[in-house]
Amino acid sequence: MIIKKVKDYMSTPVNVIERNEPIQRARNLMFKYSIGRLPVMDSGNLVGIVTKYDITNRISQAAPEWRRRPIDKVPIQVVMTENPITIFPDATMPQAAELMIENDISGLPVEKDGQVVGMITSRDMIRYFSDQDVSSTVEDLMSKNILTVHRHHTIDHILDEMNVQGISRALVYEDSKAPVGIVTRSSLTFSPIMGPKDEMETKNIKMTRKESTAGRKQNRYIKEMPFVAEDVMTSPVYSLTPEIKAVQASKILVEKHIIGMPVIKEDDVVGYFSADEIIAEIGRWK
Repeated sequence: MIIKKVKDYMSTPVNVIERNEPIQRARNLMFKYSIGRLPVMDSGNLVGIVTKYDITNRISQAAPEWRRRPIDKVPIQVVMTENPITIFPDATMPQAAELMIENDISGLPVEKDGQVVGMITSRDMIRYFSDQDVSSTVEDLMSKNILTVHRHHTIDHILDEMNVQGISRALVYEDSKAPVGIVTRSSLTFSPIMGPKDEMETKNIKMTRKESTAGRKQNRYIKEMPFVAEDVMTSPVYSLTPEIKAVQASKILVEKHIIGMPVIKEDDVVGYFSADEIIAEIGRWK
């Protein structure tokens, strides 16, 4: 393996946001640039970081006076994480991985002389790993912690399960053995469910009421329903097999611009291979 430095793989330039700017602007920036976190600044100083996790989850934990305000009025400082962990450009990639693991985070602002000069994220870790020459297979590294949901489960239910299990994706099933889709925090952050208020939007369903079970149609009406997994899931689901080399699998992740895939053996999902497992492996390198 080749030990490289953070400056060799960090993303730059860095999109930032001021602490008084609204949550809606952070969401728009993440969507526009396909990023999952933004350093939060105050008069040129790094004071926090806001992530997709914050937008999908933590807004519901805001103080009551903010809950009634639309997200284009709520400032980032309400949901950001203060005093974020940072790293220097000359640190090694294994050192960055160790910091991510120890602090349970997937991205680090890179600072030099008091300035944010880059971001090192889970996607950069995947790129770094894909350049290595290691013999591990997907089966050697994959996680067996798999969250499954039905396509009709509500988004609230999925978020609750993600929080309980400490993972950021859920495989969506219907009645078959194979998953029909996947829900990630990215798909939740950038989906229509995040409306102008701090609560999940609802969808309108046209219903028909009949006079009796076999009766003729009487009238139509609209019913409000919560969003469910099938409304935001990504489909089809790409998958891996256990015997594939982990480096080759990481190259597939880079090529498809995703951070994880289920592992399938004999038509059954037996694990999940993602940036989390890659970062854990890199963190063991010295």
